[in-house]
Amino acid sequence: MESLKGEILLLVLMVWAFMSALIDGTTELQLGFYGISCPQAEMVVREEVSMALRDDAGLAAGLLRMHFHDCFVKGCDGSVLIDSTPSNRAEKDSPANNPSLRGFHVIDSAKSRLEAACPEVVSCADILAFAARDSIVMAGGVEYQVPAGRRDGRVSLASETFANLPGPNSNLRQLTQSFANKGFTQDEMVTLSGAHTIGRAHCGTFSSRLYNNSGTASQDPNLEPYYAEQLKQQCPQGSTDASLAVPMDPWSPDELDTSYYANVLENRGLFASDQALLTDPATAAQVRLSAFDSFAWSDRFAQAMLKMGQIGVLTGSDGEIRLNCRVIN
Repeated sequence: MESLKGEILLLVLMVWAFMSALIDGTTELQLGFYGISCPQAEMVVREEVSMALRDDAGLAAGLLRMHFHDCFVKGCDGSVLIDSTPSNRAEKDSPANNPSLRGFHVIDSAKSRLEAACPEVVSCADILAFAARDSIVMAGGVEYQVPAGRRDGRVSLASETFANLPGPNSNLRQLTQSFANKGFTQDEMVTLSGAHTIGRAHCGTFSSRLYNNSGTASQDPNLEPYYAEQLKQQCPQGSTDASLAVPMDPWSPDELDTSYYANVLENRGLFASDQALLTDPATAAQVRLSAFDSFAWSDRFAQAMLKMGQIGVLTGSDGEIRLNCRVIN
């Protein structure tokens, strides 16, 4: 009986603390945030991700990249999910995101189920953070716990993507600065670059390396010749087909492994920004370390993702809980 009373008291205290935090706006991200208000939240998201990946394994990369592009622009507030309107071009329609981001329907499906079960409780930003983690696990990465309590932002501007998202032609200095602006070390930048081991890239994002490197009308000398010829066959010069895409890692495009780093060491990094990791002894050493120690890299990647999911979050009374992830309330 005493044990039962103690459990009830603990539950009451947890609810009181949660409600007090909501009132004064000081809620921080918490593990098990939805344990009382919507205990099935993470399970529903995982089920939707699992079903989607059974049909298209490449969506793991899409959801992971979507979370990254959300967090690097205005923080992890779900703003990348908002649709454009006649008066506003939203983040998702920036050239940095369209057509590269995929998987919006997965977030929509999870949100629809959770609104039916727990109305106005689970934020779109949290759903995206859960979905990215689940994608990593289902692609062979390390499981990690995602603290929740993010609120959804009310602003989404395509113009803000250009200054916040590192481009495929970034050099090492630019990459390092872009990640430093979000609180990451250079080592963490190299670790997160390993996400390029899954997914596909549209030809237009790297074709200049094949045909007009740095405006010289020649091939990038840092690109391994045989790999370059393969890419040219898949991305013919002068093609107007904007849908043409190639695997970022031709050997295991749906597995979150360290073959990305092995490719970079062989000058088979798809983007100039990938190959830039070899231009400094420190980052080159980390590329080699990651290539030959997959377990250590997987752990570092999970920790870096956990850190990324806490960039600029809205909590407490800030933001809102969007009823439809595509539309501001």
